[in-house]
Amino acid sequence: MDRFVVFPFATRWTPEGVADGYNASGANPNDQVHQFISTCPDRALGFCTVDPRHPSALDEIDRCVGDLGLKGIKMGPIYQHFSPLDEQPQAVYAKAQELGLPILLHEGTSYTPDCRLIHADVIQWDEVAYRFPELRIVLAHMAHPWQVDCIAVIRKRPHVYADISALHVRPWSAYNCMRLATEWGVLDKLIFGSDYPIFTPAQTMAGLRATNDILEGTALPRVPEEEIEAIIHRDSLQLLGLT
Repeated sequence: MDRFVVFPFATRWTPEGVADGYNASGANPNDQVHQFISTCPDRALGFCTVDPRHPSALDEIDRCVGDLGLKGIKMGPIYQHFSPLDEQPQAVYAKAQELGLPILLHEGTSYTPDCRLIHADVIQWDEVAYRFPELRIVLAHMAHPWQVDCIAVIRKRPHVYADISALHVRPWSAYNCMRLATEWGVLDKLIFGSDYPIFTPAQTMAGLRATNDILEGTALPRVPEEEIEAIIHRDSLQLLGLT
């Protein structure tokens, strides 16, 4: 692995109101990302995080790009309690498109009681991509368990991608979504991601390479091994306009 992306995740804002600061310690995690990537600038790229409902969100993006050299934005509607089609995030999308910043979204379900699944409806990103056609979007975890809808979106929109992080922990589900991606011709729209520190890159690579293991003794169609290797070795930074 030659280069990698690291990012924080601002989740401190609640439906009851907007809290000050970016994490429980009071430190701004965007500054912490900057400090980390400064230790290995030839390998690491940093993304910032913002909550689109925070009044300083756009100023924070400008600061992160201009002062900290960060290259993208991480958000998670289901955890930050906003809908992708709400009015406030539209300004973040416009800013990201203007500055050429990709947006990485946590997409998929959550067991957390106060997280509303309506905010994780991946079809909403088709509308976002329609409104902001040059915005590069990455839907994390292939929006599990809504991988079929995710595939429909990335197939339709040229600048929308999905990552495969954390899929391997559910082998049957992982096989099915990879096989669907094969049949729909979107394996080239899949990006490697590890969901570190929950899983390491090595664990994710091993899990990907084991996709077809569950089929032993069956006549079910395989996911092409060369396509699995292509996901692992693909220059994802180039796809996202970061090289």
